[in-house]
Amino acid sequence: MRKNLHPWIARTGGMALVTMLKTVMSTLDIRAMYYQAQNDPANPFCPRRGIYIFWHEYITIPFALRGHCEISMLLSRHRDAEWLAHAASIMGFGTVRGSSSWGSITALKELIKISRDQHLAITPDGPQGPRRELAQGPIYLASKLQMPLIPMGFGMDRPVRLGTWDKFALPRPFSRARMIMGEAIYVPRKIDRDQAEAYRLQVQRVLTQLTVTAENWAESRLPGENEVAFFPTATPLAAQKDISDKRRFWSQAAERDLMPQPPMQEERVAEPAILPFRVAS
Repeated sequence: MRKNLHPWIARTGGMALVTMLKTVMSTLDIRAMYYQAQNDPANPFCPRRGIYIFWHEYITIPFALRGHCEISMLLSRHRDAEWLAHAASIMGFGTVRGSSSWGSITALKELIKISRDQHLAITPDGPQGPRRELAQGPIYLASKLQMPLIPMGFGMDRPVRLGTWDKFALPRPFSRARMIMGEAIYVPRKIDRDQAEAYRLQVQRVLTQLTVTAENWAESRLPGENEVAFFPTATPLAAQKDISDKRRFWSQAAERDLMPQPPMQEERVAEPAILPFRVAS
């Protein structure tokens, strides 16, 4: 059995990752499109706790942009995730060690406990894949906690791809990164196995569509419809220095939502949509 990394090695790796992310991300052109800007965890008008889901390969973007937003991330117990857990702590995230496959009772109990005060973030194809295949764990968790799933699609301009199961993406300095936050998805209480599978497939389609669209957007060099450019007042720590700027930013972002806010219905499942770009004629 493989032992855990020595704490010193994990801490050093975590600090190195944080330094690299802060340096590279500060050079990127980062833009976003929202279906419901109010659901961004950095938004002071966020009305509820949510379960944010995104594919494992793009974890660096939310990792760098949404620290100190009262979010706890579900991370693998695998030894290779030790450095990531230390980095998450430095960046302002809580961590829960377990799996998105619903196999860890201890992790489940901890997620239920912290969900009273924290948003949750899960990579639903982690920790070991298959790539972009959603596990059932987040579906059951959303049903149990009655917290909405909020899909986040990310894309990068010609990222460096590692030879891992998920083709892990690292941004190139001075390139483009794009985010599309989809509609909140509500899962009914006490669903059976067939219903859970139907929701799993539906959410997987939504998340994949958002991701592919964000990737195409990043590669295209074209502006997105009602896009929002990220700048210091959009981030939690900087915004603490000027609350008025923060509120102004998110009020303007809400005015650019791609769709009207849907009715609050447990049965609602968001359908994927192709987001238009303003293509030059």
